[in-house]
Amino acid sequence: MADFLLYERDGPIVTLTMNQPEVRNAVTGNTAVPEFVAACEKITADLSIRAVIIAANGTVFSSGGNVKDMLRFTTDEISPASLRQWYVTGIQLLTKALYNLEVPTIAAINGPAIGVGCDLACMCDFRIASDKATFAESFIRVGIIPGDGGAWLLPRTVGMAKAMEMAFTGDPITAAEALECGLVSKVTTPEDLLPSANELAKRIVKNPGNVLRMTKRLMRESQTSSLDAILHMSVGMQVIAHKSPAHLEAINAFIEKRTPNFADE
Repeated sequence: MADFLLYERDGPIVTLTMNQPEVRNAVTGNTAVPEFVAACEKITADLSIRAVIIAANGTVFSSGGNVKDMLRFTTDEISPASLRQWYVTGIQLLTKALYNLEVPTIAAINGPAIGVGCDLACMCDFRIASDKATFAESFIRVGIIPGDGGAWLLPRTVGMAKAMEMAFTGDPITAAEALECGLVSKVTTPEDLLPSANELAKRIVKNPGNVLRMTKRLMRESQTSSLDAILHMSVGMQVIAHKSPAHLEAINAFIEKRTPNFADE
């Protein structure tokens, strides 16, 4: 089986494409987790990267966990302790790596995003969907709970009431319904999906990379921190921003009425 992720770069934009359509881009029972973790580490270490697009080949964004592979978890050969360790050192590492990625992330959702696939989309900062996309928090349909952090991710994306409806029923919602509840910010035709994701990425990467990374960190921390904590963090980051070459370039460009040129930092 080929590598799970295709890593492509266009200037400051990286596109990570899930590339196992033969298994509906399932993210368990293969090398998806270590490949995602390695890609995120590579992106974080390269300060010239300013945006990431998560896409998928085939007709399915991701079917989530490989249900056939889960059958082995029901046997006596895998103890509860080792199964717990499988989650902690497996799918939960993907959640932490992608959610905490320093640069802005855009999920370009071409088709069904099921279970972990739905949650993977929620790990990203933006979600753009093809009108062929559907979304389901479907863990309950196979007798398990969202062990990847979906119970934390989904309510912060669609609100608690909608998240509970999706989690308790496992029912899929359409792209139009996902737009209505805020799960996605835009619905396109299949042909316009990646161009739309790239257009958004290009609007983002016009801005200085160091400030993008600090702004994302502040936005992430604001979800769980107090106002006083965010104000304290903001002061430290703002000092760094004021003293950066990007800030000086932005001010000079504004005064000189020209487009700023933000070099990699």
